[in-house]
Amino acid sequence: MSRALPEHPAHDELTGRWADTVLRARDTDACMPSPYRYAHELLRRWAEPHRRYHTTDHLLAVLRRIDELADCADDLPAVQLAAWFHDAYYLPDRSTNEERSARLAEKALPELDIDPARTAEVARLVRLTVTHDPAPGDRNGEVLCDADLAILAAAPEAYEAYTAAVREEYGFVPDDAFREGRAAVLRQLLDLSRLFRTPYGAERWEAPARRNMTAELERLGTRAGM
Repeated sequence: MSRALPEHPAHDELTGRWADTVLRARDTDACMPSPYRYAHELLRRWAEPHRRYHTTDHLLAVLRRIDELADCADDLPAVQLAAWFHDAYYLPDRSTNEERSARLAEKALPELDIDPARTAEVARLVRLTVTHDPAPGDRNGEVLCDADLAILAAAPEAYEAYTAAVREEYGFVPDDAFREGRAAVLRQLLDLSRLFRTPYGAERWEAPARRNMTAELERLGTRAGM
């Protein structure tokens, strides 16, 4: 028998956000399935005990960043739904998390009477979080990726807490292998011409994010240019 997971302090806020997004994502006000369907399942996934960074707190932070970037999106409900699904599956030793999360969206959203085009857009956005590299003009992708990466621009103490939580998620990886893998991820991000694609993100988050990641590379014993 599975043990119930503790309820997050923002459970009511998140449940309300989910229902509101589902209602706005529908094209009609006709009688339809409850907008609360799947809310509990998704929140259960985000609260899985093996998570340390990719938690309900991360989901809430991404949704709040999307609020800040709302004017930059072409389809705000699609971006918000993608945020809910983008780490719905999360096992740090797997490379299929984004694909499985996208497939969950493709299953769940039609059951909520979300139309096929918007469902496809949500799934596309979830898959985009593999690279965080939206094509020019992909405004929805820019908003989701900027919101997901905003933690990189956090104050130094918060950034260090984030990196510590990521290390905990990869606790099964030996230190040397983790340092090498983490440095490769940081270099890949730093090699992007722009980390943040929305005007808001570029102005406010680009410089502090690059400072944080460069400092982390130095702590890892590597250099961004190596």
